[in-house]
Amino acid sequence: MPSRPRALWPLVAVFTAGYLAAYLLPTVVGRLSAGLGLTPAQAGLVGSALLLNSAAAGFTLASRVERYGPRRLARTGLLLAMSGYGCAALTASVPLVVAGAAVGGFGSGTATAVAAAGIAGRRDPHRASTLGLLTVSATAGALYLTLPHLGGGHALPFASLALAAAAVWPVTGRLETGHDTGEVSGARAPLPRLRSGLVLAGAMVCWSMAQNALWGVSGRIGLTQAGLSEVTVGAVFAAALGAGLLGVTAAGALGARLGRAVPIGVGTVLIAGCIAVSSAADGLVSFAAGEILWNACYPVVLSYLIGLAASLDPRGRWAVLVGSASSLGVACGPVTGSVLSERAGYPGMGLVLAVLLLLLAVPLTAVALHTSGRPLVPGAIRRRGGAPAAVVAATSGVAPTALAPEIGTREQPVTEFPVPSPAQGAFALARPSQAAH
Repeated sequence: MPSRPRALWPLVAVFTAGYLAAYLLPTVVGRLSAGLGLTPAQAGLVGSALLLNSAAAGFTLASRVERYGPRRLARTGLLLAMSGYGCAALTASVPLVVAGAAVGGFGSGTATAVAAAGIAGRRDPHRASTLGLLTVSATAGALYLTLPHLGGGHALPFASLALAAAAVWPVTGRLETGHDTGEVSGARAPLPRLRSGLVLAGAMVCWSMAQNALWGVSGRIGLTQAGLSEVTVGAVFAAALGAGLLGVTAAGALGARLGRAVPIGVGTVLIAGCIAVSSAADGLVSFAAGEILWNACYPVVLSYLIGLAASLDPRGRWAVLVGSASSLGVACGPVTGSVLSERAGYPGMGLVLAVLLLLLAVPLTAVALHTSGRPLVPGAIRRRGGAPAAVVAATSGVAPTALAPEIGTREQPVTEFPVPSPAQGAFALARPSQAAH
């Protein structure tokens, strides 16, 4: 019998440690600017260096998680995060802070790659990614409420990232040494659905860049344009992340009832409107409304995008590559937001980003419509395909389309054949022997 799958919570914990740096980006960039005397553009470059290294880790490890083992890679990534972010928190030297942020970013990207590959191997990747986003949103929200009351300076955000990595370290012992979705010997198999994966990865770079261009300067919008205090801005961010928790919970409850195309397409359009409102905010009401509505929609769409990437390859390679493409966009976000806001102002920046998202909604929706179902994995078939297809899926990780039609296809007509009763069958079998006598 195949072994039962391991618990999901270790993957969720590693996912949280890897994603937390991107969620804390506004306070990291803002405190680097205030505490170290950097200009907003220079602080944005430090944040970009952190996230670029995170993306580089994902691109490097996309097809190597099975080879090295999730447990070993997760521990390596968390160790790099602890040492890098810890070094950045303990020094006021700008070169050391930049180096520590870069090392920590590579560690965060390594942890994220392990989590993304593991989530793609689950039977329900959307549920797994939803739980991960819930956890990281709750953690970031708690930090946004706490950090303003503990003092200023750049040390606290980096120390929080290092402590989060240290807290997750013990659970890595519960990670698998290999995934359930395939054998290591098949790791060099070509990527399935290449065109859809490339379109999704390319669109995710721009999609994430647009999100984080605003997210990276949201703190400055609240402080300078809306005229709010740091405590008030932190409270708005915490409320926004709380709305994100509600949105992700709703997405988890909704599941696949609407498919992926509707949440991704409609959600991206709604995000574009929220970004335009938030970037033009001139007071508490407009700033809070834009940020809260935006953060309620953003993780919902992101959870479906993660599930869509996981559906392209049960080994998790597309999940890691698309996640790394997203990290690349996140890395370019602060610089993009800083440059656009300096040249066109915050409202002009928001308008440009909103138009970009409206354009991106088309290819993202098209990929979701084209890849309407995920490849066959163990437990995915009940009525179609039968036991042989389930065995092949469990051992090879490849969708046996000849044995099990893709979910959603039309039922084949059933033809009835008359079956003789046992007595008739016995009489029919006896006649040849009687004829021989």
